[in-house]
Amino acid sequence: MISQIFLYLVVKPGWVIGNAYKFCIFAYILLSMSIFSNNIRFLRARRKLSQQNVADELMISRVRYSKYENGISEPPIELLVKISKYFHVSIDLMLSVDIQKYPMDDMLKLPDNRIVLPVAVDTHGNDTIEIIPQKASMGYLEGYSDVDYIESLQRIALPFLTNGKYRAFPADGDSMPPFRSGSYIVGKYVEGINDLKQGKTYVFVTLNDGITYKRFKERKENAICVSADNSFYEPYEIPFEEVVEIWQYASGIFPEDFEPGDYESYNFKEMFRELRQDIRDLDKKVSGRRRK
Repeated sequence: MISQIFLYLVVKPGWVIGNAYKFCIFAYILLSMSIFSNNIRFLRARRKLSQQNVADELMISRVRYSKYENGISEPPIELLVKISKYFHVSIDLMLSVDIQKYPMDDMLKLPDNRIVLPVAVDTHGNDTIEIIPQKASMGYLEGYSDVDYIESLQRIALPFLTNGKYRAFPADGDSMPPFRSGSYIVGKYVEGINDLKQGKTYVFVTLNDGITYKRFKERKENAICVSADNSFYEPYEIPFEEVVEIWQYASGIFPEDFEPGDYESYNFKEMFRELRQDIRDLDKKVSGRRRK
């Protein structure tokens, strides 16, 4: 056996080099898929999801998905893209980095974790502002990284908005006056959580809530705290892994006038909020006396 190998080295060095090269590629593929399998298993467990839950979201069978987690088979490129979007981790990191070694906020800082942001331009190559329709706002979660979806959206141009990528999102509800249903928030794309500024308002695109417009309060260990300007609503936290996109407020579009009487509804809600808090405080006092 040794003599045969020596003969190949002497007589057919090209064969040895060629097959060694193939072996290295094969080994790299095996290593990449092993990292990928561990990563998707870790990401699924982090969200406390079953294999069936993830398989349903990817529209494949549980048996097929389990083969990816166990390293038995590898997904085709189109499914790999869907998995990347679902967990909001770039394909590059999925295949090359053991993300279990990084806290989630540190992983978001990694330079390779970039999901491509498709943009639309006019006939002259200038950036335009895509408008996310009110009725189809939930569909944005499925199409935000799809070039065809972005190109299908209506677009406008605002010459005073330059040096950045802008997009218009529909307002919903009454949590952020003067914006209400029917109006739009024009946001400037923000690269990551580290770029958030305390007290500024942002459109947050999240896996659970879809599109939401709130004011950034503070950053915590594994989440960001946001609040509404209407004090009727309580502040809440958004986990890092739920954040898909962030857009900082740049301008607003109001198809209808905001009537002075509309503010009265906010005053009534504030009154009810204070009344609710007074009831809670009174209940605590009564409960405390009973214990004594």
